[in-house]
Amino acid sequence: MKPQEIETESFRIIDSEAGDHGFGPDEWRVVRRVIHTSADFEWQRMIRLHPQAIGAGVAAIRNGCTIVTDTNMARVGIRQRDLDRFGGTVACFMTDQKVAETALRDGITRAKAAVDVAADRIDGGIYVVGNAPTALLRLIDLMGQGRVRPALVVGLPVGFVNAAESKALLMERSTVPYITNVGRKGGSNVAAAAVNALILMAGRNE
Repeated sequence: MKPQEIETESFRIIDSEAGDHGFGPDEWRVVRRVIHTSADFEWQRMIRLHPQAIGAGVAAIRNGCTIVTDTNMARVGIRQRDLDRFGGTVACFMTDQKVAETALRDGITRAKAAVDVAADRIDGGIYVVGNAPTALLRLIDLMGQGRVRPALVVGLPVGFVNAAESKALLMERSTVPYITNVGRKGGSNVAAAAVNALILMAGRNE
């Protein structure tokens, strides 16, 4: 089978096994792509999409926004070629020298330091967290202080320490739309998949 045939058949299987999922058509495009990436139907019940998440994300992409990720894995997983048509870019600051120096000096994670370094690029963009709860917690703090205002937060960190808690806090305190989930599951792959669904939607009927 050709790559597109494999994807089409995968989506057909997902649709047939998902049953009456209750998501709207555009919401389902996000959820289905996350399921496709993870082969995990549990995403049907644990994903949470802010009512304005899809509209805000698609609009930001069409406006040529910057997408900032907390890992290079998420960065390379996002469809840059499809973003090019809108003039958008994807950036990750985890290997930035200033991030390394700040993390070492302050005794914090690079992911947390990277949020501060990226702060002047976040407004109107999309911040994607697929790995580090410390990044999401710092982003929530900065949004709460009114220091940054992304168009959308994709908050899907994975892990045992503060992953579930940081996502719960995002839903409780976020001042901007979000895509997140309940529980420990997450990851850079599913975070990139959610963004890719938005990119593909942005390309429809521009």
